[in-house]
Amino acid sequence: MRRLIDIYSRDSILLDKATVTLYEDIQEFWVAERDHDAEVVACGALHVMWEDLAEVRTLAVDPALKGSGVGHLLLEKLLNTARWLGVRRIFCLTFEVDFFIKHGFTEIGDTPVDGDVYSELLRSFDEGVAEFLGLERVKPNTLGNSRMLLHL
Repeated sequence: MRRLIDIYSRDSILLDKATVTLYEDIQEFWVAERDHDAEVVACGALHVMWEDLAEVRTLAVDPALKGSGVGHLLLEKLLNTARWLGVRRIFCLTFEVDFFIKHGFTEIGDTPVDGDVYSELLRSFDEGVAEFLGLERVKPNTLGNSRMLLHL
């Protein structure tokens, strides 16, 4: 996972994550492994933010396998996990708009939560939640990304 994240974070396609954060969040991740050597060739996380809202995070595919369908399979696994958890809305912040549109996501402008939920989410120290809320302190990290939402 570290290798994949490093590939995309160098080009500012993914936000870099400290290795300690990856260990802290490991239970949120699904990975795809190559059969013959078990090397991780794709990863993605589902972070539950609220009772009916989750975010797809850190979805990355080995560049040698782009176009092979592994990213689509991994996203479907994340969406199925969300359904299993009872989550009904999935958010992502991405440069890969066309990829997510193929899975039913649509671009949105504002944060899709009401004022009370917004106030509660402000209490979170999670950088991903700050990105979701569009807080000024994370704006340099998210410039050019599209905010997208899927209703399950």
